[in-house]
Amino acid sequence: MGFRYSGFRYSGFDVGFSVFGIMFILVFIVIIGIFVVTIVKGISTWNKNNNSPRLTVVAEVVSKRIDVPHHRHANAGDLTGAHGYHTTFSTWYYVTFQVDSGDRMELSVSGSEYGMLVDGDRGKLSFQGTRYLSFERC
Repeated sequence: MGFRYSGFRYSGFDVGFSVFGIMFILVFIVIIGIFVVTIVKGISTWNKNNNSPRLTVVAEVVSKRIDVPHHRHANAGDLTGAHGYHTTFSTWYYVTFQVDSGDRMELSVSGSEYGMLVDGDRGKLSFQGTRYLSFERC
């Protein structure tokens, strides 16, 4: 039912199960690690923004872009995807501003703000760290 090695008895089932158990634990630790790192980075950025001064500078809108990541998921209850997939989308809006010194910064804005801004607009940009606050045309 097994073989002896260095005084320990192993069966094929025990060895296979222990390898599976170790792999399961490692994958679980990696997934939890990714979640922890993501949460810590988010909290760190939020805290840094909150501790940054609110600044208002004269700036010009130099470009705009939209990011539409999509994720493909198996239908509910179907882990194999045999019964089809559904795709989810989210939309992120970004505007690049250039200040008089020539420095540029890309900030995430809401969809309504994105629609109101046009390349070439000049005005007063208010921001806090990497957080967009407002833009008032001059």
